[in-house]
Amino acid sequence: MASTIRIRATSSGDTTEVQALIQHPMDSGFVKNAKGETIPPHFIQQLTFEHDGKIVFAADWGGGVSKDPYVKFAFKGGKKGDELKVGWVDNKGATDTTTAKIL
Repeated sequence: MASTIRIRATSSGDTTEVQALIQHPMDSGFVKNAKGETIPPHFIQQLTFEHDGKIVFAADWGGGVSKDPYVKFAFKGGKKGDELKVGWVDNKGATDTTTAKIL
């Protein structure tokens, strides 16, 4: 299965800018389908970005985050060629991880 995470990390000086797009339905549990039935909640609970074995960004999410979330942040210490590991866990126990090289 292909990863649900698309990531781009670029280094400029001592700062690394990270952009990630995650494909996920992010259903809150408050929306109804065409039949009037409530769609059960299904959302990412925890998102982490690691560089050199250390967490550089972490988020605890709930049903209020939009479908296919986009994340952008910067951190210090990354160099071109280093790896950045990204992973998430959702409320149904599904997970995904991927790694990307810093450009």
